[in-house]
Amino acid sequence: MTHPMLSDLSDAERALAFERFDLLRPALEEGIPLARVARDRGVPLRTARRWIGLYRRDGLIGLARKERSDQGKRRLSDTLRQGIEGLALRKPPLTAASIYRQAISLAERLGESPPSYSTVYAVIRDLDPGLVTLAHEGTKAYTEAFDLVHRHEATAPNAVWQADHTELDIWLKDGSGQPEKPWLTIVLDDYSRAVAGYALSFSAPSAIQTALALRQAIWRKGRPGWQVCGIPAVLYSDHGSDFTSRHLEQVAADLKIRLVNSMVGRPRGRGKIERFFESVAQVLLPRLPGYGPGGAVQKAELTLAGMTTELERFLVDEYHNEIHTTTGFKPQERWIAGGFLPQMPESLEQLDLLLLTVAKTRRVHPDGIRFSGLRYIDTTLAAYVGEQVLLRYDPRDVAEVRVFHDGRFVCRAVCQELAGETVPLREIIRARERRRRELRRTIEDRRKAVESLLEVRRGGATEPTAQDVPEVNAEPPKPARTLKRYADD
Repeated sequence: MTHPMLSDLSDAERALAFERFDLLRPALEEGIPLARVARDRGVPLRTARRWIGLYRRDGLIGLARKERSDQGKRRLSDTLRQGIEGLALRKPPLTAASIYRQAISLAERLGESPPSYSTVYAVIRDLDPGLVTLAHEGTKAYTEAFDLVHRHEATAPNAVWQADHTELDIWLKDGSGQPEKPWLTIVLDDYSRAVAGYALSFSAPSAIQTALALRQAIWRKGRPGWQVCGIPAVLYSDHGSDFTSRHLEQVAADLKIRLVNSMVGRPRGRGKIERFFESVAQVLLPRLPGYGPGGAVQKAELTLAGMTTELERFLVDEYHNEIHTTTGFKPQERWIAGGFLPQMPESLEQLDLLLLTVAKTRRVHPDGIRFSGLRYIDTTLAAYVGEQVLLRYDPRDVAEVRVFHDGRFVCRAVCQELAGETVPLREIIRARERRRRELRRTIEDRRKAVESLLEVRRGGATEPTAQDVPEVNAEPPKPARTLKRYADD
């Protein structure tokens, strides 16, 4: 039986599922009691428990069901409950008995029935421990007790992955042969320090670069000696927009990855991935042509493909097989020690369905699929002529697109003009822009030519008429004929 996937949902259903996941997130990821979460969000505890069960069984798609109409009611009003919580958070702390007595007085002033002692005690007990510590003991105590989540070492492979970007100090040839510095995105396993995946691009950090690096990190590698793969329990990153995008949050929710972002200005635990970037900058880059620390532009010799080859060789052959001074083990050996079996997605197509950029829906024509000014064909598409399909593609290579119909993978359609080549979408866009600029210049030149001709007419110089033009080489006028006279007349 084929299980429904996130892509089968409508936008409204997807939004509803993620809204419910966002409501449950404090209980799922932060250890806050579910009863408190349900009460704060106005959801019956029984409903919240049912949602938790659906999510754990089916993932994000399990939360896409319609809302029930038989929600219960809270015994305390929001005003009274907040008043009891305010009393419990006073400094110095009050006893439960003292809070109960004051809660009765508060209920009388509000015109409500006085709460029982057990009800008041339940409100106090369900307060967030971090909130209580912050209120009673101050910021320092809270920081020491609840802000140390990322200081400890991960206890197993794939328990925590870290992700970050850096601009490399090396000049490469871009698509037009001009020198440009690339950006490197890295996904690092916290426990072993092994690199799970990377993305190298001339484009600035973005959600798609992160998704492409995460796609490579999760799936099995084709290169021997690089075994790191699987779905991590936690993905830790900075607070950049590319790591906090809605799309990445939905992917993490469906794969049951807990997303953790460092606080702005307090990137705790990020020193591990920064150290890897230092290894690349100090060991790999100086021995490559085009190395250019600082602002001076160096001669570019390597292309992006060549740099990718050098980087991957450095990762697999050198970095993964050198003893890490902190762990005392080689990254690759520590990751595979103990016969670790990673949790994997059902298929690469399912992973692509979640991570790759979603193109607009296209219709299958008799001559193939037309997308981005190109035509893609595959024999499988003959059965889908006239149907609407969904295209997904790798922006680094638009020579082929993945085609999905009703949420199911159909085929990989190839552009015959680009067959056997790797053509980034960025290069196609640049070529189109250059062509548009050429056409605009041509149009502008023609307009100027017309304007100059019209200016001659508007300047007062009129064409001479036939009467104004003197006759060239004309004979002098003959005298009028008279009577001939003789001498003796």
